[in-house]
Formats: sequence, structure tokens, C-alpha cells
Amino acid sequence: MERRALLLGRLGFFAVTVFLLKVIFLVFSAKAQGSLSPSNATSGGVHREGYCSMYGICAQRSDGKFLNCASGSLSTKPDDLLSSKIQSLCPTITGNVCCSAAQFETLRDQVQQAVPLLVGCPACLRNFLNLFCELSCSPNQSLFINVTSTKQVNNTMTVNGIDYFITNTYGEKFYNSCKDVKFGSMNTRVMDFIGASAQNFGDFLAFLGSQAALNAPGSPYKIDFETNAPLSSGMKPINSTVYSCGDSLLGCSCGDCSSSSTCSDSAPLALLEKDSCKVAMGSARVKCVDFSLAVLYITAISGLLLWGFLFRKRERGPVSEPEPFLKDNGDNELLSGYKHQNTNPPMHMSKRSLMLKVLQPAIVQDFMARIFRKYGAFVSRKPTLVLSLSLAVPILLCIGLIRFRVETKPEKLWVGHGSKAAEEKRFFDYHLAPFYRIEQLVLATVPVSENAMAPSIVTDQNMKLLFEIQKKVDTLHANYSGSMVSLADICLKPLADDCATQSVLQYFKMNQKRYDDYGGVQHAEYCFEHFSSEETCRSAFQAPLDPGTVLGGFSGSNYSDASAFIITYPVNNEAGDTGYQNGKAVAWERAFIRLVKEELVPLVEPQNLTLSFSSESSIQDELERESSADVVTILVSYLVMFAYISFALGDSPQWPSFLVTSKVLLGLSGVFVVILSVLGSIGFYSVIGVKSTLIIMEVIPFLVLAVGVDNMCILVHAVKRQTTDISLEGKISNALVEVGPSITLASLAEVLAFAVGSFIPMPAVRIFSMFAALAVFLNFILQVTAFVALIILDIWRTNDNRIDCFPCVKLAPSVGSERVILQRKPEFLVRYMEDFHAPMLAIPGVKIMVIAAFTAATFMSIALCTRLQPGLDQKIVLPRDSYLQGYFDDLAHYLRVGPPLYFVVKDFNYSLQSNQTNKICSISQCDSNSLLNEITKASLIPESSFIAKPAASWLDDFLVWLSPEAFGCCRKFVNGSYCPPNDQFPCCQPNEDSCGISGACKDCTTCFHQSDLYEGRPSTAQFKEKLPWFLKASPSANCAKGGSGTYSSSIDLTGFDSGMIQASSFRTYHKPLSGQMDYVNAMKAARDFSSRVSDSLKIQIFPYSVYYIFFEQYLNIWKTAWTLIAIGLGAVFIICLVITCSLWTSAMILLVLAMIILDMMGVMAILKIQLNAISVVNLVMSIGIAVEFCVHITHAFLVSSGDRGSRAKAALCTMGASVFSGITLTKLVGVIVLSFAKSKVFVVYYFQMYLALVLIGFLHGLVFLPVLLSICGPPSRWVAEEKPEDQPTVSTENN
Repeated sequence: MERRALLLGRLGFFAVTVFLLKVIFLVFSAKAQGSLSPSNATSGGVHREGYCSMYGICAQRSDGKFLNCASGSLSTKPDDLLSSKIQSLCPTITGNVCCSAAQFETLRDQVQQAVPLLVGCPACLRNFLNLFCELSCSPNQSLFINVTSTKQVNNTMTVNGIDYFITNTYGEKFYNSCKDVKFGSMNTRVMDFIGASAQNFGDFLAFLGSQAALNAPGSPYKIDFETNAPLSSGMKPINSTVYSCGDSLLGCSCGDCSSSSTCSDSAPLALLEKDSCKVAMGSARVKCVDFSLAVLYITAISGLLLWGFLFRKRERGPVSEPEPFLKDNGDNELLSGYKHQNTNPPMHMSKRSLMLKVLQPAIVQDFMARIFRKYGAFVSRKPTLVLSLSLAVPILLCIGLIRFRVETKPEKLWVGHGSKAAEEKRFFDYHLAPFYRIEQLVLATVPVSENAMAPSIVTDQNMKLLFEIQKKVDTLHANYSGSMVSLADICLKPLADDCATQSVLQYFKMNQKRYDDYGGVQHAEYCFEHFSSEETCRSAFQAPLDPGTVLGGFSGSNYSDASAFIITYPVNNEAGDTGYQNGKAVAWERAFIRLVKEELVPLVEPQNLTLSFSSESSIQDELERESSADVVTILVSYLVMFAYISFALGDSPQWPSFLVTSKVLLGLSGVFVVILSVLGSIGFYSVIGVKSTLIIMEVIPFLVLAVGVDNMCILVHAVKRQTTDISLEGKISNALVEVGPSITLASLAEVLAFAVGSFIPMPAVRIFSMFAALAVFLNFILQVTAFVALIILDIWRTNDNRIDCFPCVKLAPSVGSERVILQRKPEFLVRYMEDFHAPMLAIPGVKIMVIAAFTAATFMSIALCTRLQPGLDQKIVLPRDSYLQGYFDDLAHYLRVGPPLYFVVKDFNYSLQSNQTNKICSISQCDSNSLLNEITKASLIPESSFIAKPAASWLDDFLVWLSPEAFGCCRKFVNGSYCPPNDQFPCCQPNEDSCGISGACKDCTTCFHQSDLYEGRPSTAQFKEKLPWFLKASPSANCAKGGSGTYSSSIDLTGFDSGMIQASSFRTYHKPLSGQMDYVNAMKAARDFSSRVSDSLKIQIFPYSVYYIFFEQYLNIWKTAWTLIAIGLGAVFIICLVITCSLWTSAMILLVLAMIILDMMGVMAILKIQLNAISVVNLVMSIGIAVEFCVHITHAFLVSSGDRGSRAKAALCTMGASVFSGITLTKLVGVIVLSFAKSKVFVVYYFQMYLALVLIGFLHGLVFLPVLLSICGPPSRWVAEEKPEDQPTVSTENN
């Protein structure tokens, strides 16, 4: 993605290639048209005032460049017309000159190529012109120019080398005045072109003075810039004024001159991040958060140990046995659910009265108990009716599955309604242009050993292989709607008929014949250094090609050491997803991927090379493949859980009674009920047009199965606990009264926790919450209706001695008696809880250790939470065998460019009165705090701003283009129509080798005189008239500032006649981004920057990059996560408070749930699991499953009698086995299967997170919670009531 906009910075600058070095050196050969003066000069000559060192043209080189005569003649006096012309260009030269009128005209025509590049910085332009004016026309030329080498051509001595004497101060000031001047349209500095990226004045002048090879642009003779003139020669360095870029009259903008006085008051860009608070501990530095948590933990543990010491005697006192859950002869329904366990009521006797403990449940709980008792009696009598009616609703909802659709488009999954990034993308696509599609190849060498460096890719053999690859790509055709589509039909063609392919082959015009003609690899290596100046290095689509964009694996600018070729094919794009152009592109892209897999990869592998590849549609295609890649793994996971469930619900496997007592059919029926609730939820939302997501298909079945299986185990075990001497109706009623309230409490808490998540704007999370809430609710309804009915039917089958799964087969009655005996024997998990688990947790020392360990884990998790990183590694969501895995690895290893960044200005008022032009531009006379100046300053500190380069500015180039000083750009014919530069048609005919000044454009004049502009700015009418001219003007050597191709999609001209430009963009680049956090921080930095500048300038500005829409979620992912967690926990707390009417109980459940979530986040940090929509969904789901670990234990504790220790033991013995079997073991066996998934997203976000959830939930629910309850649990619902001696105390019969 990030490579897409690399082309835009180059497409409009094809003409600059002609300029580059040639701009400067053709000035020296400008004397070609001069009148010849007789010369017998040799090296040296006369060095006095008024004498020339060179005058006239004596000959031509074989490539057509003119050679000056070595002459020591006197300077001549020009006529008035020539003098005025020289003064207009070279104001420092007066009186006699060393150039003729024709020579000056040639000089003027040649320097016009440099003027558009430098006119934005008047000081640099003036210094540049003065350097060559003095060289060409100074009347005292001989004082600082010495001919050091001559060459005889056609019997004439011509100049072959000169010394140009300057002072160090002159050279330093000249270089400093130009070193920071921007070349906006290529997002770089002018020094990269006129000075070969020189870092000092010596390198700068050495580049200017180098002698050009044959057919290469530049000077026909060598110029050595010297600082020390021979004392005996009478020569001295040039004494010409050099202007500083901060000069008060010729000063440059802040963007072109950081030392300008207008920039000194500019506030520096604020750093994105500040050093976090740290505490020094010796040589180590500890984060303040970690230090504070450590102090708090030590304090808490000290308090705990003190408590243990003070109350150890109390803890060692006699422990009362758990008192049974009994009722008096009143109407307490909740109590009757437990009375089968013990028929002896707790009482205290006195002479006159009996003290009887009575259970007083909360009003809501007692009401629920009454409802469940009545419902239990009803369903026991009519299970078939209840089963039929309960299944009818979800089955009807499943009809909606015919409209089932899955949403796979990332922007519709992660970008919520009202998203800022989505709105900005729509604005950009509509007003400017949608970003084009990218197809890419990365061809790389392989190191000979593990620790060795990869060899260079730039070899003759590899270049020829690349031509062969390119030939196959060019001839590839794909069928789309009956027509054949090739790359040429869909590729981006900015200015000509050639595709804007980014490849090293562009240095040979994509033509293998020219590979040999140009000199093969040597030419490519030459172009690496001279891509911006050498005509033969120009691409087929007429743009200079930066080697950094087509090579990879090099350091610095050592391009020849590159170990990878990067080939990019930009393809036209359309806004929306169903456009005809996009359809053709997708068809070709899929054919392209097949070609690479079937032909290109086998072609390169024998050459010890690797080839990675990608197309615009690759990610979506691979995501769709990933959705079906692990279907078998998921099914196996569920089947394993189904098998365990069926086993866990049955009795001890004793043959042959196991044939009857097993619950395989009941387990499968329960699983069917769970699946039906999920399908019913999906069907309902499908009917109303809500698309499903992959997260729903992968997470919700697991979630609902976890909740459903837990309820199934609790219900079955509650029925098993009933004594055999009561009726079936009594068993079902008592079981529902016993566990119904806790099941209802847990289910309603989960439903509400998920339901409130549906208000989150992120679509993936919102849709998950909606589907999950309805699925859990349907599951609860079906559990207490259909599954209870199924339990009754299974009891009928068991009582009738019929084989499980084959109820038609009936065993002999003797098996049944054996079954009754076995049924009374406690199950293994129940025995484990009673004999080991609960007694172990009752030991005081164990309690202290448990509290200390779990508190430490929570504090550590809080500290680790701060280390969680937002993001989602794109490699994780792809199948492990995806070809994109290697592609992303290669991009990270080889890529040397960052993603493109656009600063978009909305409603730009270009009227002269608004002054918004100066608030945006960055050339001379622009505001120091203008948008483009601020971007330039930000690019100087990319570590914090994440901006790598100055912005390409259509506004700067437009203002320069229409400036009278850029006399080769904005021109008009006599009739007022647009006149192109002299080197374009019709001024220059296509068949002409060179263009003269006597052709069709001889009468063209500049659009404006300086007096026509107001302080260099056009009026509103002038702006309105000339902007369309600029956007249609093609750049060329005579005017590199033309906007055609370069800025065609940077401005929306719709309605601009009103004085307002609705949208315009200024392109720059982020620095290379290496990880998810870099992308997030770069986006945040760009938005902060835009907000600050917008507020300062009172102009609407926003940043846009193609990846922002996918990373915006991470700017607020922490807020989203904490909001969902807080809402979920709050919903559970409220439901618990309403049903239990106990603030104490609700607070303890809330505490344990919060600890589970914090520990989950701590584990995420340890496992380096990033925070994203998937992990947030898992955290929300964790609340739902954690409720199951806590609520049932807490409810059992609440309705138990005795002291806290005995009640905790009773809760574990009663509900611990069901919770352990229903959630922990069931999920454990299912989760382990997910570790074999092909997709890493399953391994990371499902296997690792689910496994952590199961283990953390088990430890908190069955270890920490019982210990906490035994220490500070809520008081028992049992209260003592006084009864008269003559009143019956207990009724042991079921009413």
C-alpha cells in the first residue's frame, strides 16, 4: 500500500531530466551564437582588468556542443539594447562585457531552465545567475578565469579546461543560500538536481564544473573552482556580492531557508511522545506505575499477614459443619430446593422456646424460586409440549439463514459510522481521485549461508531474467466479460502511452534491445547516481526514476549493493467496488497471481533467487480463503467438546449399567440446543439485513457453547443430587429452584453485558455484541425449556431401562437395580472437591498464599497492561501457507520508503483579499507559519513528526509558473491564448532536432509583467484565468513547473469560478514505518499537526493516507476496550445487585471479574498479543464466561448456612464440580485442538487467549473466590427465629 504514491512524486518531472546538469552547463556553451573574435590565446593569457579569457566560438565537439576560443582580447562595449538586456538578467555587470548579443540570448534561454526551480528563493536564484553571468559576460573575466587546458579542433585552439577562482566565503555562502531550497514536485531539494545532493560547497561546485561525456548534458570543458590564485599571475578571486537566503530584500521563505529571520520565532513542532515517569533505583530506572504498584502490593500483603497473625486463633477454632438448606413450615420456596439433603433442621433449645434458622432470600430470588417451582411442576407433566413450543421459535428464526451474508471488506468491519477517516477518504476519492491499485513483485537474492550477506541483485544475468519476467507480464491476458484484458489496458499512463511501471528496467526504457545498446549493467549503475540528470536514464513514461523505489536491501546510497529488485505496476482505480475498470483490474490481478505461481516462481528458483508477489485484491482473496482454511480444525474442536460433554453428563462408566446411565443422547441434544440458539440469532439478524462476520462464526459458537454446557452440567447435576425417594416432579422442581436463580442471574448478566456493547461504533464489535446477546438469551430460554424437557425425557428413558442413543432397546430389570446403587455413589469430581480441593483451601496458610499470589498477579497484570500494543499484524490474519507471508517479510526487509501522505485543504479561498494563498504557500513572501512551511519544518524532525520530506505543492509551482521571472513558463500569444515553452509543440516541431526562436512562438510574451501582480501574487481574476492553463501545461526542459500529470488530480476545479477551490492536496511522505505502532503514531502525529496548523491559520486541513482508514480504530482502541469492559462489568454488577439485593455480593463478583480481565490483559502482554477488535471481542466474551465461574459459586455460598469457611466448602462441593466439568474441562479439550489450526490468527487469538481464559477463570472461580468468600464473604441468608415450644418446628415433607 505504502508504495502507491511514490509515482506521483515523479510523473510531472520528466522534463527536469533534461535540465538537471544540462541546465547549468549549457550556459557555458551559450557562446555558440556569438560573433567570433580572432584569438591566438593559449593557456594563461592576459590577466588584467578589462580583458577576457574566452571569447567567441571556434569549433564543435562531435556531439554538437560548442567550444570556446581561448582568447585574451579586450572586453567590448555593448549597444544600448544589449546593455539593457544584460542588466535585466545580470544587474552586477555594467559597462564593457565579454559576450555578444547572440551569446547573451543563448545564455538567457539556457538559464531559464533553472529559473523555475530557484525563483521561489530569490537569494539563491540571484547567486546562481551571478555565478554564470560573471563567467559568461564579466568585463574583468581574465582576473578570475584562467584557461588551463586547450585542445586543437579543426586547426583551432579551443578551451578544454579552466580555473574559476572564488573565495571560500563566496562558495560557502552560495551553497548555503541554495542547500535547503525545495523542489516541491519531487518532494526533495533542488540541491539533489543542481548539485548531485552535495553536502558542502566543494562538492557542489565540483559537480557544476565536471566535464560532460559525449552526448551527456553538461559543460564541454572542465571547470575547476579554485580558492587560491597564483600571486604572480595578477589574478584574484571573484569579488561579487553573495546574498544570504535570509537577506531582508531577497530573503527566502522558511521552507527554503531555515535561517531566515522570519522563521526564528516559529514554535518548534511538539514531540509526539515524552519520556514516561521513572524512578531511579541505583543504576536501574523503574516506571512510576510499576514502582507504585510494588509499594501498594507490599503494603497490602503486610496488612494481610498482620490480619493472619491477629486472627490465627480464630481461624484455628472449631469449624462448624455446613448447615443444611432447610426451611420451616412456612412458604420459603428457595429453601425447599435443598431440603432433600438433610431433614434435621438447625435449632437452639431453651426452656421456653426453640431457635430455628430460617433462609430469608432476597425478594427477587424468592419470586424466581416460586416461578421455577411452578414451572418445574408444569414441564414435568408436559415435557413434549414444552420441547415442541420452545424449539419452534428458533427454528422459525433459522429460516432467515437464506439471507445469510458474510462481510469481509475490512473498511466495513473496522470503520464505524461517522468515522473521521472514512469521511476523509470519501472526500478525497470524490473531490480528488481514488488511490490507484498496486501489483508488485520482489525479486531477491539468497545469502549463501545463514550469517552471510545476500549478494548483489544487480548482475547481467539477473537483469536479463528480469526482462524475461517482464515479457511474460506484458503478454499476460485475462478474460473479463468476454474481452481480453492486458496490463496495457488497465495500467496508469500519466503523460504518454507507456505504463508508469516502477522497475529498474526503466533505465532502458523497458526495452531489452536498449539494454545492450546502453551498455548493460554499467548503464544501470550509472543511472543509480545520475537518474535525475541523465537523459538516457529517463523512464519510458518520461519521468526520472529514483533507484530507492526500485531497489531494496541496500544501505545508504550504495544502490549497486542492492539485493532485491522491486517491480511495481500501478493500475487505474475507481471509487466504489463495482466499477467496470475495477472489474477488469481484478480479473487481470487474479491471472497475474496465477502466472507468478505457475510460471515465474519456477523460473527464478533455479537461479537461487526468491520471488514474492502481491496484487491489490490479494489480501481480500486470502482472507476469504482463510475463512475456510480451518473449517476442519474448528469442527474437530467442537466434536471433541461434544464427546466430552456426552461423557461428563453421564454416570460412572460401569458395564453394563453404563448403557443406560450414559448421557450421550442428552449431551448431543443439549449441543443441538446450543447450535440452534446460535443459528437462531444469526437467522434473525440476517432477516433484518445485518451481515455476519468471521469473528461471529468463530467466537460466538464457542461462547454460547461455554455458557450452554455449563448450564447443562449444572442442571443435570442438580437433578442427580435429588434423593431417589421423591417424585420426578419434585426432583425437577427442586433442581430448578436450587440452580434456576443462579443460571438466570448469570445469563441475564451476560446478555446485558453483550447488549450494551452494541452501542460501540466499531462495526465488528457492535455486530458481535448484537449477535452474542441474542444467542446467549436464546440459549438461556432453550436451556430452561427445551433442555429441561430433554432431561425429563432422558429420566423416563433411564427409569424404563432403555439404552442411551437406542431408546427402542430395553435392558433386563436387573441392570436397573445395579444402576440405582451406582447412582448413589458420588462422581469423581464431586469426591475431589469434597475430599481434597475444599479442605486444602480451608488451611489458613494456603489462604494467605492464595490471596498473596492472586493479588500479585493482578498488580503485575496492571503493570503489563501499559505495555500492550495496539494493532493487528497483517501476517497473523493470513493462512500460514499464504504467499503474502513471504511478501510482507520482504517488504519489511527491503523497502526503503514510507507511505504517501496528503495534506488536504478544504474550501481554499484564492481571492487576493483573503490572503489564504500566503497562508498555504512556501515560496518567497509566504507567511512564515504557512502550511507548507510548517510541513517543511516538520520534515526536519521525522523521528517525532513522522514526515520525511517537504510537500509537493501545486500552489508554489503555480505561483512560480506565472511569475514574470520564470519567463519560459506562463506565456501567451498575441491573441491572448496560451503559448507553451519553446521546446514544445507548436513552438518546436516534433521532427526538429533543435528549436530556434524564430518559429511559431517568436512573438510570445510572458503572461504578466511584475507590475501586473500585487507583491508577486495574482489577483482573483488572474488566478481564475491562469490556473487551468497551469494544469494543462506539460513540464519540459524550458519550464519544469508545468502542472499536467503532476498535479492533475491534486485540485478539484468544480465550482472554482466562485473564488473557492473545494479541495486541493499537497503530497509528502511518512518516514519508513516498521511496525503497527509506527503506523498508529504516524497517523496520530499527522492529525495533531493538521489540527494545530488548522487552528493557527483558520483553514480546514486534514491529513490523508491510504492506510489511515484501517488504523484509525487503534487511535481509540484503548478507549473502546475500557468502555466495553466497564459497561460489561457494570451490567453484571447491576444484574447481580437487582437479583441478590446484596451490594456486598455484587461487589465481590465484580472484583473477581475485574481481576480475571486484568489477568487476561497481562497474559496478552506477555504473549505479545496486540490490542485490536479481535482481542477486544475476546475480552468482552471473557466477561461472559467469567460470570459462569463466579456467579454459581457465590450464589451457593449465599444460600448456605454456617460460618464463612463451612459455607465456602459447601459451595465448592455443591457447584464446584459442575463448573469445573461444564466449563474448564470442556473448553480445555476443545481449545487444545485449535493449536493445530493453519491460520495463525486462530493460534494467537483463539487458542492462546481461550486457553488463558479457561485457566484464569478456573483459578479465580474455584481457587481465589472460595478463599475470598471464606475470609470476607457476605453474610448468610439464614437467620435465627424464635418459635414456641408447642409449635412444630420442621415439616420434612414436601408440600
